[in-house]
Amino acid sequence: MKSAIKRLLPWFLLLLPLGLPVGAQTTTPAPPELEAKGYLLVDFHTGKTLAELNADERLEPASLTKIMTAYTVFRELASERIKLTDQVLVSEKAWRTGGSKMFIEVGKHVSLEDLLKGMIIQSGNDASVALAEYVSGNVESFANLMNAHAKRLGMTNSHFTNPNGLPDPELYTTARDMARVAVALIREFPEYYAWYSNQEFTYNGITQANRNPLLKRDPTADGIKTGYTKAAGYCLVGSAKRDDMRLISVVMGTPSPRARAEASLALLNYGFRTYESHKLYPVGQPIENLRVWYGEQDTLPVGPERDVVATIPRGQYDKLSARIEKTSDMNAPIAQGDQLGDVVVSMGEEEVTRIPLVALQDLPKGGLWRQAKDSVLRMF
Repeated sequence: MKSAIKRLLPWFLLLLPLGLPVGAQTTTPAPPELEAKGYLLVDFHTGKTLAELNADERLEPASLTKIMTAYTVFRELASERIKLTDQVLVSEKAWRTGGSKMFIEVGKHVSLEDLLKGMIIQSGNDASVALAEYVSGNVESFANLMNAHAKRLGMTNSHFTNPNGLPDPELYTTARDMARVAVALIREFPEYYAWYSNQEFTYNGITQANRNPLLKRDPTADGIKTGYTKAAGYCLVGSAKRDDMRLISVVMGTPSPRARAEASLALLNYGFRTYESHKLYPVGQPIENLRVWYGEQDTLPVGPERDVVATIPRGQYDKLSARIEKTSDMNAPIAQGDQLGDVVVSMGEEEVTRIPLVALQDLPKGGLWRQAKDSVLRMF
């Protein structure tokens, strides 16, 4: 059935505007009840929210802050302003930072890669400060950079004042904002994200285990970060991938390490049991040849700007339908990548996802004869 539906979806694109039936709404099981101040479960590929509680309430992030710190450093690596092999001089401020430690030593040089692993795997507050000082000169300037990236990612309810999450009245975030940066980190930096699944890291002769309990309790889990302060409670941003489906869970303000782990597992298991994801059209695949006016040719192949993925309740795949919504202006010249409409996937009356539809090649304006012919055709 699944392969048949995939073959038929382009056919649906043509027939749905005629009003063919598309299936009924479905009821999904309620999410589990959790001991947490706030939580969120989202599908990585589609961003669909599968479960939530107080997902937009401002809460203290504790060491979840280090996800934003890592993302900020990864962006600097991508810009080639810094390199993994750079040797970072450890300041007294970094060395004296309290809480969880990587155990770097003042006055010594540590590679930037080791500092990242010390922060990601060992949750080193000292490593976080050393990274911030190296990237921006001081913690305050680095926090400004963190906030700039947060704003760009749409994290509208977050504000960062330090790179490690130590308590500060002006340091806050939400479960939804934490999911946003987690998705961005995995999508933009898969090569660095692999470090989050490392079970342990050794530096300066000291081996410390990864604090994420999901790595030992769920073989499909591969990240991301724990956090704890007395005010924030026990927090965890988790991620797991089963088959082609990846979920992001955010749990904040639980009363104990055990409650944190059990809540995260309950959310992930609920999501995987209740929902399924399907890639309907890969990026770059021609979906249709649209009629274009005044061009060197009459039609132009169009396809999705990115993968068209649908997250739906399990067992409802055959109720999916899709259509193209075209823009009104379909006149040459058109450049490759220009948006010409949307691919809209629905299930019953509910719109599941909407992805921009773009030109897959350039289409220059045609000669005078073609332009004149199309002008006449458009009159009729």
